[in-house]
Amino acid sequence: MTRFKGTSDDDTGGPEPLGALVLSPVPRSVSCARRCFRQFADFHHLACSADDCVLMVSELVTNAIVHGKADDPWRVRVHWYRVGQSLRVDVHNPGCPAHVRLRTPEATEAHGRGLLLVDGLADEWWAGPSQHGGTLVAFVMHRAFKPD
Repeated sequence: MTRFKGTSDDDTGGPEPLGALVLSPVPRSVSCARRCFRQFADFHHLACSADDCVLMVSELVTNAIVHGKADDPWRVRVHWYRVGQSLRVDVHNPGCPAHVRLRTPEATEAHGRGLLLVDGLADEWWAGPSQHGGTLVAFVMHRAFKPD
């Protein structure tokens, strides 16, 4: 697994699943992911920026749809977890994990800034093989939940 920005592991135990989506790899799924994650964020009164998280979910789901490849019908999977006071969001697609890379597009390029946004907004993020086969890209927001 390739780790980017951030290396801390929360030692408070395993992740607590809080929600998941299984989406068709079509453009309208991006707005569905945004809406569902916004509802989750509003319900949990996140202490981190919900707008930033919604933007990152949107970018990662878009990347999953654009870059996912499979011979058979496939889905994009989005899971969110609580790990201590942190929020972790995983996005899975059947693409090749080795193709995930942080790049700096030219000013004239219309695409290619999604991971730059994630890199700038998340406390940490990484990419690697998905347990569902294909690619996992995840981000973490520390102190997303208020202490119990």
